[in-house]
Amino acid sequence: MRCPNCQYKNTKVFDSRPTDEGRSIRRRRECEKCNYRFTTFERMEEPPLIVVKKDGVRQEFSRDKLIRGLIRACEKRPVPLEKIELIALEVEKELRNAGYSEVDSKDVGEKVMDRLAEIDEVAYVRFASVYRQFKDITVFLDELKDLINVDRKSE
Repeated sequence: MRCPNCQYKNTKVFDSRPTDEGRSIRRRRECEKCNYRFTTFERMEEPPLIVVKKDGVRQEFSRDKLIRGLIRACEKRPVPLEKIELIALEVEKELRNAGYSEVDSKDVGEKVMDRLAEIDEVAYVRFASVYRQFKDITVFLDELKDLINVDRKSE
């Protein structure tokens, strides 16, 4: 591995740790020439997971994009970043374990909303309002009523 500081070819690994539930390895390296320290990640290469959007456009699944959407929904809510990252990781894992190379964006959204409903109702409603593209207030109110009914049933 080349040093990003001086481009020297030889670096040594002085720390390795598993991350992402053992799906990748984080390595701390040091350049043998300039002693610059940096971090690298080693991940298993996975086949691409394609998301088919509502309009038929196909895009490669992006966990980062999903995390950004979740952060937006959870803005100013007591949801830690670790929980958001866990939701994204769980959804991706569930989609990949299904064994399909293509999934509908609808399936992705439903899986996210199922998890958000358990964590924070306001974040759930925010995500649902963007995902489901509520046309008017009555559709929005129907969604809220469904959420209230689910809460009452679980009590």
